[in-house]
Amino acid sequence: MIRTTNLLRLPQLGRLFAPTVLRNSRCLSHTFPRANELNEQVMKPKKPLSRIPVGGSESVREQTVKTGSTVEFSTGRALVLFLVVGAGLTYFFKQEKKRLEIQREAETNRGMGKPLIGGDFNLVDHNGNPFTQEKLKGKFSVLYFGFSHCPDICPDELDKLGLILENMKKNHGVTLQPIFITCDPARDSPEVLKEYLSEFHPDIIGLTGDYDEIKKCCKNFRVYFSTPRDLKPGQDYLVDHSIFFYLMDPEGEFIDVLGRQYDAEGAAEKIKQHISVYVPKDAREKQKQGWLGFLFK
Repeated sequence: MIRTTNLLRLPQLGRLFAPTVLRNSRCLSHTFPRANELNEQVMKPKKPLSRIPVGGSESVREQTVKTGSTVEFSTGRALVLFLVVGAGLTYFFKQEKKRLEIQREAETNRGMGKPLIGGDFNLVDHNGNPFTQEKLKGKFSVLYFGFSHCPDICPDELDKLGLILENMKKNHGVTLQPIFITCDPARDSPEVLKEYLSEFHPDIIGLTGDYDEIKKCCKNFRVYFSTPRDLKPGQDYLVDHSIFFYLMDPEGEFIDVLGRQYDAEGAAEKIKQHISVYVPKDAREKQKQGWLGFLFK
């Protein structure tokens, strides 16, 4: 009886639950499309993060963009400035190192050469006027020892001296005092030297004197001197001498000696280097006593 009743009520139960099922199906039909939309949004690639602040005004956004580009541009300029400054400092230190090396070389030559190279002398120039070591002061001088009867070496070296003088005057604005000192006083009178040197550069000053003064001068500059003392008129003899240019500073002190390994251009460049780093004696003494004195010793 009970079973029959339940079977009889099944259609009624179906009518009772039918609206509910329909409502649920409608809900699902609306729910699935929204879920699909959410899935699509999740699957979409995210946009890159922006440096513009959220909610900022338009002016703030523009300012932020400009600031970002300025930072990038400033970084590039800073890198270029760093490279330029680095290159400049490298060049400066190289030049400074070279300058100190040349200055130390000159100071070493002075220290080693003070009792050896240079000294007082009392001679006569090609015009017959007295010429002493005091005439070396006030300008850079180049000394050369030779004699007018020299067949080839002296003319070649005097030609080179003329080229050095012109190079220094034209390219560096420096006027040197060139001096030719004879090793043959018996034959090289002032008149002979004047005529002889006129064939070379007009600025060259010829010096001569008596035998003892010439010998003393050659000894002071460590120039080889082999001229005999007592000579008869017309007597033939050989004269040997050293082949160097002696560079003297404006205080009359020896700086450097330039041999035949230098051509005219190389000798001019070497002289220019010494002139560019020249420091007077008083200033040199102060440098040695200063806190950077070790650099000049």
